[in-house]
Order: sequence, then structure tokens, then C-alpha cells
Amino acid sequence: MPAFRQVGEKQLPQEVVFMAWSPKRDLIALANRAGEVLLHRLANFQRVWSLPPNENTGKEVTALAWRPDGKILAFGLTDTKRIILCDVEKPESLHSFSVDSSITYMHWMEVTEESSVLTSFYNAEDESNLLLPKLPALPKKLNALVLGGSSGFIEIYAYGMFKIATVTGVAGSCRGLCLSSDLKSLSVITEIQDSSDNEAEITYFQLDTSLLSSYLPEVTRMARKFTHISTLLQYIKLSLTCMCEAWEEILMQMDSRLTKFVQEKNTTTSVQDEFMQLLLWGKASLELQALLMNQLTVKGLKKLGQSIESSYSSIQKLIISHLQSGSEALLYHLSELKGMALWKQKYESLGLDASGIEEAITAVGSFILKANELLQVIDSSMKNFKAFFRWLYVGKLDDLITVLPELNKVMTQKDITFVADFLTEHFNEAPELYNRKGKYFNVERVGQYLKDEDDDLVSPPNTEGNQWFNFLKNSTHLKESPLLFPYYPEKSLHFVKKQMEGVIDQCLQKPADVIGKSVRQAFCMSLYKTSQSEDSAPQLFKLPFLWNDKASNIHYVLFAILESSISKIYILRRHTDTSRSVSNGILAVEFGNFLNNSINESSDSRCYSCLDAHFYDDETVTVVLKESVEQEGKERILAQLPLSSVYTDEDQEGEFIWDSTKRLEEQSGEIPTRTVFLENQWRVLENMKAQYVAVNGIRKVSCVLSSNLRHVRVFEMDVEDDGEVEEEEEEEITQTAAGEPEELNQSADNQESVCGASAEELPDETEEHETNLEP
Repeated sequence: MPAFRQVGEKQLPQEVVFMAWSPKRDLIALANRAGEVLLHRLANFQRVWSLPPNENTGKEVTALAWRPDGKILAFGLTDTKRIILCDVEKPESLHSFSVDSSITYMHWMEVTEESSVLTSFYNAEDESNLLLPKLPALPKKLNALVLGGSSGFIEIYAYGMFKIATVTGVAGSCRGLCLSSDLKSLSVITEIQDSSDNEAEITYFQLDTSLLSSYLPEVTRMARKFTHISTLLQYIKLSLTCMCEAWEEILMQMDSRLTKFVQEKNTTTSVQDEFMQLLLWGKASLELQALLMNQLTVKGLKKLGQSIESSYSSIQKLIISHLQSGSEALLYHLSELKGMALWKQKYESLGLDASGIEEAITAVGSFILKANELLQVIDSSMKNFKAFFRWLYVGKLDDLITVLPELNKVMTQKDITFVADFLTEHFNEAPELYNRKGKYFNVERVGQYLKDEDDDLVSPPNTEGNQWFNFLKNSTHLKESPLLFPYYPEKSLHFVKKQMEGVIDQCLQKPADVIGKSVRQAFCMSLYKTSQSEDSAPQLFKLPFLWNDKASNIHYVLFAILESSISKIYILRRHTDTSRSVSNGILAVEFGNFLNNSINESSDSRCYSCLDAHFYDDETVTVVLKESVEQEGKERILAQLPLSSVYTDEDQEGEFIWDSTKRLEEQSGEIPTRTVFLENQWRVLENMKAQYVAVNGIRKVSCVLSSNLRHVRVFEMDVEDDGEVEEEEEEEITQTAAGEPEELNQSADNQESVCGASAEELPDETEEHETNLEP
């Protein structure tokens, strides 16, 4: 019986460029050259979903990473320089953000260190949810998405959403990343292009990130606040988008018809005077009669009146139920963040700036004021439009001309006053407006607040005679008081929102810069040079590979160097605490003959070349081997390499002393070498030119990819282990999955309800926004 059981095989239509197993489920994510991201199930390699490329997100996937809980898949796109966080249950983007460089590698890790200091903080955070709209529940442990790109670009995002560190000082394009689970060390492998020849130098860096480790409770608190704030900004953006969708172009009909009326009429009387004469004396010019008979028909008035009432009501309820509640929650979390920043003993080293956060709080207050102003404009417009349309409608039913005594029977004096005020304020011709917007009137006042433009409002609110404004204007001290939020009467809601986002981003950027500058280089080793010519085989498709042993706090680096058509595996070990050393810091592994026992013992014992290698778990490495003398049906082998066969007591004697002036490949002859003979943990991959492998030791599976990047085989690796343990794990995963769809689908369902439903059906709390972003 073969050591591993094959459970799936497939020929794919597109070349696969990346593979990544889910850490918690029997799912594997693939990215192909067409820019498509696919999710397949272990059983028969069945496709779960596919996410095709599009113009908005991008078409060239360059990196994949799973969140540690397996609920979210992240992938990077080089053509748009965007990171997409995708729901595991359905192919939709939950969150996305732009970066400054093309991403070449990403790593998503979870902090394993426990801190009793955080317990009271979690309890206080839970209590705040009793007063505020609920936000996505974050896990107790911090997780971080580490991004690596070209030109030394490295950034760390807490919970995959908000940047907490921008790392500088690393040269080259990133080939691998690994942040230790204790946050003490970041290992990086880069490819530095030599301009003088067509070769690139592969270099290993170990960076000291002890600031993150030393201030773990503070970093966690800060990261949670950052993530809450980021989620609320998205929620406000979504609410504003839904408000724009609720506003209809039909509302502009009154402006366009009045403009056409001005252009066609022959009289010198203004439009305002024409309508005022009709209101007060029941007299209308021939041009106005034609307008009312042909353009503003009874049916048209009904439709326009219903559209205005429906649209304004929806926008009004969106502001009250969503925009205001989200803004108030944002104000609360920023205020808490300011309190943290004032605790300088704890947070000053992390770069939290109280003055910058105060500016952000002020910007949110200005946004709330502008939202309240829009509510007042909507309320006033609804009253005026209702009275105006009722007057026109009554006149229509009475052959257009309605005399004043008859009008009083169906309209109150208050309604007539509303109409008169409406005509006075809204029906003034504005030639300068025609030059800007191509119309003479701005009867509809709500749409200007929702335009994503930097221009001032066409019709700002009239503040003349406002006692509060006059009082502030004449009071120098109150005008400059930090207790009062600045007010921008000339600006739109969109403009104030963008201004708020800019101030918040700027104040939250400082910790990322400060933490990034604290990262220092602890170790650097030039490994080898690799040819960049197109003819050279892509032997290092996955290698070098980085791994973090959480139990022993050790970084492992796997890489291969070709020597006389045979490539050894080199294993470099570094402790995450950069002040500590590790015995057997570097060893070479070569594979002796274990497949064909008939070969003469005197022949070269090095029979296999390593094509790819990945850590299966802390104690085992999965490798793809190629026989040095190819025989039909025996070209490629999948094998498990136990580290116990590599690190033995006898290796303690010969320690390698590295010469920093030379590359490692130039000193390979002095590196202690261990020849291993695998016993039963291997399998011949028949009829397949296997080249690459992706593994998951938690789920005990592997996926092998052929050299043509289209042929895949999936294996269960530990089929002879305790069946009961596997059954228990499957049962647990099944129970978890049964409870997850409701949670995971909540975000998409809510998004549809916010944008598509009537305002009465809208949820009233922000808890229903993007629940699956709960990192």
C-alpha cells in the first residue's frame, strides 16, 4: 500500500500560479494566470466557487493567504495594487484597500502569546456594546496580515484591515515572509537584482520587531480600536452610497423644464413673478399655461410628487438609522483612542498622538453637523414640494385657473404661505448657474449634498438672521473654542466625509510609521545567486520557504542550491529572540537511495534532487523529489522528511561558521550535511511530472502540481493514523460549518437590504454591517 492515499486528480484549463490550503477546512484556494481565484474542496477536487477577474479589482493575482480561522481569503493584485479580502462562503469582496507597491508575498499569522492584562479591556469593550450599535466581534487574540512587495515594501495590517507598521530598510523584491507568533522577529527573503548581469541574489533578513512583543497588550488594544474605526468608515461610506442610489434623476425634471421654459418664453416677466401671479390672482401667461398643460400634467405631477416623497423619505431614514448611529459610534471610539493616547507611559512609544486624534474627533463632529443640515433641508423640501404640488394639482382639476376663494377651500393659509416662500426662494433665475450646471434653477436642493464633487453647494442654506450664527460671528473666543465643531455651510456631505476620512487616516498613520522605524535588522545572510534568463527552469517556484515553530519560537528557512544536477535542501534555523542563538544553525540534507535497492552500494548515494519543499508541521517537511537518473514511471516522488532524522546528537559536534563576506553557496562545502534514507513515508507519482506542492498539516492533506501548472493531485497524508481522531475533527468542523453560513452571509444580505429595500425595512443598527469582517 502506498504511504499516502490519493483522493482527487484534475486537469485544469488554466495554468495555476498559486495554491494555499485553508488552515481549518478541507479547502484549497488556487489562482491562475487568467486572474481567476478558485476554491476547491478536498473530495474529488470539487469546485466550490470561482471569482473571475474584473476591471475594478484587478486581473493579475500575485499572492494568496488565509486568515488563521479560515473564514477569509486574502489575495493581492499587482496590476491595480489592491488587496482583496474575500468571503469563504461566496465569491464576494468583503473589504479591499490599496497599497503603494505590487504585492509579491503575503503571510497571515495569529499571536499565540496570552496576556492577563487584556481581560479587563475585553470586558469593558463588551459593556460598551450595550450603549452603542454592535460592531463585528473581534477574536481575543491579535492576528496580522503581513504584505511584502517590490523595492523593499513591507507592511503589517492588524486583523487584515488596518495598517499598524510600515517596515523600511530591506532591499530587493520580497520572496517570502514570516512574522513569529510571539511578535519578536520578522524573517524576510528578498531577491536583489544585479544590474551588471542577468542574475539575482537571494538574501535572508531577520528583523527585530521586539517593540510589538513588548507592548503586546497595548498593540492589541490599539489594533482593535483601529479596526473598529476602519469598519465604521466603511459603514458610513456604504450608507452614503445607498443614499445616492435612493436619490433619483427624475427629481431633476422640475429644474430642466423650468430652464426650457425660460429659453422659450417671449415675455420679460421672471418665472418667479409668473408663478406668484398665478398663486395670488389666478392669472397665467400663455407660455405658463402651455407649460402647465403640456409639461406639468396631472399624471406627471403625481409621478413626480410620489418620487420626491419616496426618495426623500428613504434618504431621511438612512441618515437617522445608519449615518448618524455610525458617526456617533465613530466619535466614541476616537474619544477612547484619545484617552489611550493621553496615557503616554503606555502608548507614546507606539506613536499615538492625542492632538491628531483630537483633529479627527473634530472632523467627525463636522460631518455629523452636515448630516443634520441635510435632514433639515429634506424636511423643508418635503413640506414645500407637497404644498407646491397640491396647489398645482388643485389648479389642474379646476381648468388651470383657481381663484383665491376657491383655493382656500382645499388649501390652508399655511399651505399658501409655504408655496409663496417656496416660489420666492427657489424660483429665482440664476444665469451664473447656467454657466456652471447648464440650468437656471436649483429647485431640488437635496441632490447637491450627495454629489461627489469638490465644488461648493449651488444653493447653500440661508444663515441670514440666524441668531446662533450671529452670536458666534461676534464672539472671538467661542469661534476658536475646541468645544465647538467647525461648520462648512458651502460644502456638500460628500466633501465633508472625504475630509473626515483624510484627517482620520492621517492621525492613524503615525503609529504605523513609528512602529516601522523601530524595526531593526538583526541578521542578514546572502544565500545564493539565481539566473533570471527565460530559458532557466523555474526551480524555485515556491522555495525559499519560511516556517515559524510556535512551540520552540524558531524560524526555519528552507532553500535549495543546485550542485552538479543534484540539489540539496538547506535548513537555516534562527531563534525569534534575536539575542539568542540556535545550535545547528544551518544544515544540508541530501537524499540517499531508497527507491531502487538493486543499485550498487558503491554508486553515488545522492540519487535525488529536491524540486520543492514545505513544512508539513513543526516536525515534518514535505518534499517533491526527482531521480537523478530518470526511469519511466519513477521520475517524481512525494515524501515526508522527519526533522528527527536530520537533527541528531552527532550533529552537535560540527558547527558551521559563516563567513559574512561570502554567499552561502560559496561555502556550501563546509556546511554539515546529513544524508537521509526515507523508509516508508514516500510515494511515486506515476504518470505525472510533479514540480510543486502545497500542504496542510492540520488537515493532513497535500496538493501536488505538475511542471506544466495544469495537472493537480490531492493526497491524504496520514491515512493510517487514528481514525477516531479524524472522525472527531470532521464532526467538529461539520458542526462549525453548520453554524457559520448565517454569520458569513449576514454581510451580503445586509448590504442588499440597505441598498435595495425600502427605508422601512432597513436595519437600525450597525451590527448588521459586514459581519464577516470580524477578524
